[in-house]
Amino acid sequence: MKTILHCDANNFYASVECFLNPALKDKYVAVSGNPEKRHGIILAKNQLAKKCGVKTGETIWQARQKCPQLICVPPHFDRYVEFSNRIFDIYSQYTDRVEPFGIDECWLDVTGSRRLFGDGKTIADTLRERIKKEIGVTISVGVSFTKIFAKLGSDMKKPDATTVITPENYKDLVWKLDCSDLLMIGRKTSEKLRKIGIMTIGDLANADVEVLRRLLGINGVKLHDSANGREEEEVRYSYEKYVPKSIGNSTTLPTDVTTREQLTAVVIALCEMVATRMRKYGFFGKGIGVGLRFNDLSHVGKQCAMPSTDSALQLSDCALELINQIYRYGEDLPVRAVSVGVFDMSTEKEQRQLSIFDDEEKEGHSLGTALDKIRMKYGYGSILSASVLQNAVICDGLEDSDFLPFKK
Repeated sequence: MKTILHCDANNFYASVECFLNPALKDKYVAVSGNPEKRHGIILAKNQLAKKCGVKTGETIWQARQKCPQLICVPPHFDRYVEFSNRIFDIYSQYTDRVEPFGIDECWLDVTGSRRLFGDGKTIADTLRERIKKEIGVTISVGVSFTKIFAKLGSDMKKPDATTVITPENYKDLVWKLDCSDLLMIGRKTSEKLRKIGIMTIGDLANADVEVLRRLLGINGVKLHDSANGREEEEVRYSYEKYVPKSIGNSTTLPTDVTTREQLTAVVIALCEMVATRMRKYGFFGKGIGVGLRFNDLSHVGKQCAMPSTDSALQLSDCALELINQIYRYGEDLPVRAVSVGVFDMSTEKEQRQLSIFDDEEKEGHSLGTALDKIRMKYGYGSILSASVLQNAVICDGLEDSDFLPFKK
């Protein structure tokens, strides 16, 4: 039987900030965006702030209503990446199956390491102590025989705890949890399940699989298997290349925009950032989507297929065409936030149909790569397109920090 760990760094951003600044120890701390640029959202909070009810994603003023003594600090993504790399280096000393799930959590398959380092709980406890001592932050670890149950385990006890879920105890520990606690169940799926009386993971496990198939398709069958401990997804090797389902960037603008020129500049800047991340990992996308949030917080979006590309120019052309279909300049509400996302990803090693008439795509890729190198060395603002430069105030929310989480 497999032994899988899910390791989750507790309150990671806030924990790193408290480690870097000892004066924040025993204070109520949150990492937040810049309120002057309308980025005043809580990105992370420490355990003390969490106990006051501060939640990730809420505004600073909402958080301070719950916790008046809250200290908000700006994010330092480069340091978070540095700490994350050091933590992952420790994980890799125990197994070559290390699969990241974000910057602060991952799965480890330690099945083949038990003879060297002990059983799953022993390895988990060893990792917790080492990371606390060597890195200065704490982790919670779930130990189980499937990835899904290991993830549930790491969420059950926080901070700095180990939870073991076995074939003998999983019904007692897992089945009483809300069905929305299960990985892969989002808000819409949860609503569908509740409409047919499925409230807990146990309800899901004991449901008629054919009913779930009719309701959710093949995903319904997968959820039924996961709830019953039959999920068999492997933990990837650390050297395997992961192809994400999508790559995107978004920004809340410092001022609402209504003109074509301003919106074009923002879209171009976002597409440049998305393309940078795609080229860094050798990804190409065949679908693109855009989203606009208006000043009344309503939202509209649209997506379409496109030729496989990693070119910022092609991405922005497609994105702007989509925006022209969903936004009427001078008639619709002012735009507060913009997002661009690329999906249907593939790697550069996969077969792609190139033009036989010119080298435009190759030249676009080379130009983009050259821009990437300049910006990674000197910052995003070191070289800008004319439209972005002309609308510098509107694009002010697009900062160098947007690149930093992806240097891992």
